Order: sequence, then structure tokens, then C-alpha cells
Amino acid sequence: MRKTRSRVARTLAAALAVGVIATGCASERGDDNGDKPFVFGAAGDPDSLDPSISSDGETFRVTRQAFEALIEHEPGGTEFSPGLATKWSSNKDATEWTFDLKKDVEFHDGEKFNADAVCANYDRWYNWTGTYQSDLLSYYWQKVFGGFKKNENDSLPASNYVGCEAKDEHTAVIKVKKATANLPGGFSLQAMAIHSPKAIEKYEKENASGSGDAISRPKYTQEAGTVAGTGPFEIEKWNKGNKEITLKKFDGYHGDKAKTDTLVFRTIDTEDGRKQALESGGIQGYDLVAPGDVASLEKEGFQVPVRKVFNLFYVGMAQEKNPALKDKKVRQAISQAIDRQNIVDTQLPEGGKIASQFVPDTIEGYSDKVPEIKHDPENAKKLLKEAGEENLTVDFCYPTEVTRPYMPAPKDMYQIMQKDLENVGIKVKTHPMKWNPTYSDSVRDGKCGLYLLGWTGDFNDAYNFLGTWFAEPLKEWGFKDKKVFDAVKDSGAEPDLEKRVELYKKANEVVMDYLPGLPVSSSPPSIAFGKDVNPPKVSPLTQENFAEASFK
Repeated sequence: MRKTRSRVARTLAAALAVGVIATGCASERGDDNGDKPFVFGAAGDPDSLDPSISSDGETFRVTRQAFEALIEHEPGGTEFSPGLATKWSSNKDATEWTFDLKKDVEFHDGEKFNADAVCANYDRWYNWTGTYQSDLLSYYWQKVFGGFKKNENDSLPASNYVGCEAKDEHTAVIKVKKATANLPGGFSLQAMAIHSPKAIEKYEKENASGSGDAISRPKYTQEAGTVAGTGPFEIEKWNKGNKEITLKKFDGYHGDKAKTDTLVFRTIDTEDGRKQALESGGIQGYDLVAPGDVASLEKEGFQVPVRKVFNLFYVGMAQEKNPALKDKKVRQAISQAIDRQNIVDTQLPEGGKIASQFVPDTIEGYSDKVPEIKHDPENAKKLLKEAGEENLTVDFCYPTEVTRPYMPAPKDMYQIMQKDLENVGIKVKTHPMKWNPTYSDSVRDGKCGLYLLGWTGDFNDAYNFLGTWFAEPLKEWGFKDKKVFDAVKDSGAEPDLEKRVELYKKANEVVMDYLPGLPVSSSPPSIAFGKDVNPPKVSPLTQENFAEASFK
């Protein structure tokens, strides 16, 4: 029965993916090759069409085609390159950033891009109040700039943002109180992409509502028609029933025009469904190819480029959720019980490797002095006994309906770890949760004792990893060790890059001595494209520009 149901489910997913069952789609897509849309299979739905209030990769994959930031990254790499700014510089103290802006740039709604538009965006975020001060909506603003003009929550830090000045039409100056390693990288974030001031006025008429886990995003973020950026595509339609977002080429784009008239992101939430849709021609590409499918797809003639390693996968441990985790011996026991090499060998693509710390070894600041954590089930049992936790029970959460660059098969990876923990006598309570929004919200709120998560870097600086997790107390970790936070914050506050890299190394050593969780692996995720397409350059940051894509 289970095998039969599985085959039916896969067949149904593939049929839906190519539009056999979803009625009304064929006429929208067009049969003429000149109008043929480039369709990409996404693993999950976006949560918003406004990247400012998002932190999810599936959202950014879509919005990145329509919105641009002041700084971008070189195609296929991690080095900074001009975005809406042709060049940028800071004063000696790195507290004043000056941007020379591109000229003759137009927003999708016809508004003119200039320094006033830049300041309107940054001041909008700084002045957010109410529900917008939740880290579910303003996650990246808080990570880069701290709090707001008027914090309504005592837990929020003082804002590091001072203000934005339009010195002239094409020169914007952004000031902060003190240097931070989050800049200039923060200016490249999709969450800091620039919106039309005219669109922002419309945004302000609708507010987010709710609190805690029950936040509702504004209506404008859930349907096309209001958001307006400067990118090569503009968002035309979001058909939630068909799980499709359609973008059309923006003829007024200031750079190289998109090579296809229509771009569609279609959510297909199973690996089998995405693979079958590619093989049948229903989609032209999909991300996070299962390692076991790479060879077969290549043999069939599909293109399966591999990204460079720029991510980290880990097991998080929430100490407030499970007080037993406050004992370092318990955290060590869990870490030694899990066979990370088995996960690398069986679950990751070629090139995957065990992680020794919370920074991949491709980034400056990685320390070679961090002691190795060996897989040692017998010693794990001994540590549990010494801690008085021989009958330890843990709630272990994992996400469903998603794959991530660092986590291609969450359930399979979870089951390996579950078995490893049970082998040393730990009782595991399993909690599968849908990724968006249940899982991500539950993890951030510290509701999972153990959980699987990771990070693909936003920009090439170790603080983008370390600072994301350990610059301040977070519910998802549930500890308050000042030594850890001070080491990470000190590294991020050093304006001199050479000195900062050395501080990162020390911070990595301090973090791993405390052992807040277990770094598991880093891996080079694959992305697949059809035989008949010229794909975009693949990015280690997963920042593909689909304006580069075309049909052969």
C-alpha cells in the first residue's frame, strides 16, 4: 500500500508540475517559442512579495529578479560589484558610507531612482513601529542595524542607524553610530533592496497585524500590482491556487535586458515532482538536486552545475526548552553520538565535508585550532551518566516540504541522527513541521529542544555566520554566556579587516569551547537545468540572476 500510494503521489506531483491537471495554465504560457516562459521549480512558496519583511530564501529567489540593492555580487561569485550604486566608500571610522548612484534608472511604476529614493527606503525601515518590530518581519534590519528610531520592546538594542542624506540627486550618504562587520555587506542584502517611493506610500496604507506566531503580512505583499523595484523583471501575478508567480520582462530596465519575456516560479514541494517536471519539459530548472539524482540527470543530458561551498548545516540546541542541555556534558554527548561522516557520505553531494565550527572553511576567520569532535557512542554514554542524564528525553524537530542548500533531505538526515541518539540511550520525541511558517517560527521562539537548521552566507564575511547566531542571546539557543557574545561582538566591531579575521578565529574557538550546538557539515549544492536552455551563472550565495537565462 505505501509503495503504491508513493508512486501515485509522485505521478500526481509531476502531472501538476507540467500543467496536465492544473487547468487553464496552458493558455497562459503560450505555445510559441518566442513567448515561451522560463519556468523554474521552487521547493517552497515565498512568504511575501516585499523582501524588506522577509528572511526566506524562496522569497528572495523571486524578489531578487525584481528588486536591486545598492551593492550586488559578481555573477557566480561572492565579491561585491556595483548594484544601484556605481561605487561606494566609507570614512576612516567606517561610520559614514557614501554611494555614487547610477543615473537614468527607472522603477517599474515609472518613478525615478535617485538619492531621495534611497533615503526614503532606509528611513522607512528605521521608522517601523508595532508589528514591524517583530524579528519575523524585520529580521535583517535588526541583524544589520539593531533597533528602530523608537523601540517599543525593551529587548531590542539601540539602533546603530543614524540617518540617510541625499547630498545631491545621485549621491546618498548613510551614517551609523559605530563600525560593524555587517557593512558594507548589509547594503547588498535583498532585504535592503530599493523600492519606489511611490509604492512605499501605498505600502503605508496597509499594516501588518498580530503578534508572536500569529502575524499577518499586509495585503500588498500577497498579491502582485503594488510592489515596484528597478530589476530586469517586474512581478505580474501570484496565482496561489496554481502555486505560481509570474514575472514579465521590464522593458525600461537600465542594464542588460532579460533574455526571456516571461519568468515563472512554480512551487513543487517534492524532489521527485521537481525531477519529473524537468524530465518532462514542464520546467526548465530546479534547485537543490538530490545527490542521488545528479549522475542520472547528467546521463540523460541535463545540465547540473555545482555551486561552491558557502553554507553550514547544524543541530541547534535550545537550552531553555530542555534544561538538561544547559549541562555541557549533555551537549558533548549529543555531539559525539551523531555520526556526521555518515551524513556526509550518504546525504550530501560530492564535495560535502564535516564542519568543525560555525563557519565554513572557505571563509577567512576559520580557525584550525578548534579541536575535532569525534563520533564516539561509548564516550557519549559515559558523559550522559556523569551528567546524571542516562534517561534523557529530547524533543527533536525537523522541517517538511522543503529542501535547503545545506539540507537536501531533512527527513532522511533527521532519521540518521534520531537512530544515533537512540543508540546511546536518548529517547527522541519526533516533531515534523511544515517549513514556512511553522518550523522557522517554532525554532526562533525556542520551542524545539533539538532542531535542524543552517545558513547560506549572504555576503563574504565570517560575521555573517557568527554574528547571525551568537552576537546576542537568542531564544533558539537559549543560553546567556557573556564570554561567547563578547568574543563575537568584539570581532564584528573591529574596522580593520586583518585584525578582524584574527578575532574571528578566536571567536570560533570560544564558541566551540562552549558548544552551543553541533556544526554538522558544509556542502556544494547542485542546481539542474534543461537540455534546451542557456542557464544563468550559478551563485554560491544562491543569488542566480534569471535575466541571464534563455532558450537555445
